[in-house]
Formats: sequence, C-alpha cells, structure tokens
Amino acid sequence: MTELKLTQTESTPFVFFQKNGILEISGKVIPNSDIDFWTPISSWFNGYLENPAANTVFRLRIDYLNTSSSKEILHMLYRLNELKDRGYSASVQWEYNDGDFDMLEVGRDYEHMVKVPFEFLVLSENPCM
Repeated sequence: MTELKLTQTESTPFVFFQKNGILEISGKVIPNSDIDFWTPISSWFNGYLENPAANTVFRLRIDYLNTSSSKEILHMLYRLNELKDRGYSASVQWEYNDGDFDMLEVGRDYEHMVKVPFEFLVLSENPCM
C-alpha cells in the first residue's frame, strides 16, 4: 500500500494518508463532486483497515465542511472504532483555530459519537490557508 496525497484546492482539503498510521485531512471540505473527492479516500482507508499500523492517528484540521463531507468523516471515525475493537490503538487529533467555536463543537459532537479518544488542539494561526 502506498500513501495517499491530495493537494488542497479552494474547495477541497489537503489529504495525506500514510501507511505508518498518520492520516491527515486539513482545510475546507466542500468538494464540488463528493463522489469524485471521497471515493479514492474511502478506497485507500478501507484498504488500510485490512492491514493497519499498530497505532493510527487521525489528524483533522478542518476550517469548514459541508453536510455530506461531515457524514464521510463520521463514517471513517466509526471505522476507527473497529480498529479499537480488534486491539489496535487509534486516536483523533482535532485541531481548530483559536476562537472557532463552531469547529470545536463539531469535534465535540464527533467525540461523543465514537469510542476513539480525541485530543483537542487550539491553533493560534490558520495553517490551512
């Protein structure tokens, strides 16, 4: 399995999924075509789950996301529960901009829906620009 690296655009985030277990999504998540954007990500992620690293860290630095993308991310978070159930270590690093309480609330909502531990990190600058 190779890494998955997608360049950030005005409507899609930077995506960098590595077979060593570091999975990162950062930026705006409002793709014009959900199917075109999410299909390669879901495909890579499903393959990764078949032979995961001992420790998976899902880093999310999201400035904004639409409803369909929120569902896709939640689906991946649910799938991380499966790793925990199989004895692997999995966690989420939810990074949000200082003062962006909407994105903090989104992260807190996700945290309550899954059993994977979350770490919330406040960013003093916007790294997604």
